[in-house]
Amino acid sequence: MSRVLHLVGSPTSAFMDDLSRLYAADCLAHVGGEHEHVVAHVSPDGSWRFPASLGELDAALPVPLGEALTRLAALDVDVALPQMFCIPGMTSYRALLDVLGIPFVGNTADVMALGAHKARARAVVAVAGVRVPAGEVLAPGERPTLAPPLVVKPVDADNSHGITLVTDAADLPAALAAAWAESTHARGGVRGQGGVLVEEFVPLGREVRCGVVVRDGALVALPLEEYGLSVDHPVRTAEDKIVRADDGTLGLMAKDTPTVWTVDPADPVTAPVHESALACHTALGCRDYSLFDFRVDPDGVPWFLEAGLYNSFARQSVIPTMARAAGTELPELFADAVAAALARGRGRS
Repeated sequence: MSRVLHLVGSPTSAFMDDLSRLYAADCLAHVGGEHEHVVAHVSPDGSWRFPASLGELDAALPVPLGEALTRLAALDVDVALPQMFCIPGMTSYRALLDVLGIPFVGNTADVMALGAHKARARAVVAVAGVRVPAGEVLAPGERPTLAPPLVVKPVDADNSHGITLVTDAADLPAALAAAWAESTHARGGVRGQGGVLVEEFVPLGREVRCGVVVRDGALVALPLEEYGLSVDHPVRTAEDKIVRADDGTLGLMAKDTPTVWTVDPADPVTAPVHESALACHTALGCRDYSLFDFRVDPDGVPWFLEAGLYNSFARQSVIPTMARAAGTELPELFADAVAAALARGRGRS
């Protein structure tokens, strides 16, 4: 039985901390009992906790980083599953696992940094032949040379925060301000190092996500997930992804609803999206899994929107949902990923 460390929390904000714990709790409840699970939590103040279980987090005493490193070594884990979604969590804390010689599931810190920067990711996949909308990155005070309709979004934010569809040039200043606020404040980014990506709006045909996993050493593109957009709701926003209840707790958006569903693998859209997703996975240097958003125009041509190179292994999250549609249940998906990380060995994550 392997000992798996779940690295949870966020040093950047209470929202990112809540989001991480939400996904981690769902993962721990559904991955099965094949492995022994231990938890390390990073708080927004930077302190660490090592609870007996995630549900006992409040009873665990906070410790500073130096002591946390000693505690991590003493845990003697075999593999780690990073479940942090802020920029430092996706990059610096994964790099820390490498420094400690702990193999971990998922993409490396440098690949995560590349995928989290929308402009850089689209540049890399475009070189690989994947279609991307015309776009430009703006610095503070700059205005786009492209004409509306445009999609304005932070270059380095997630969950559709700060995204605006602009159909009238008069609305550009407000859209740029909203995107800049997310780029420079959210997810622990360094002020002044963000940016705003402005892209031509791809006419509404369909919008889908495609997950890729590694099974027995081969890349496998999973069944697509589609989002029910319309003329009145032409782009996905933050409200389409994460919900907050009246009591302040976060919740995952349900799958297989009238607005989100799994695409029949025989659908003609599947093959071209699969081809593009596999090319993106390879071009970005992904391992274990990857996830990509595509806009499919009225002619059935997929256009890359962004990469989501993480998988929390929560039952309701996207890749496990897609894998389940392909006949692979979460415990098997998790076991395969853990085995792949173990095979890479200590110090070679």
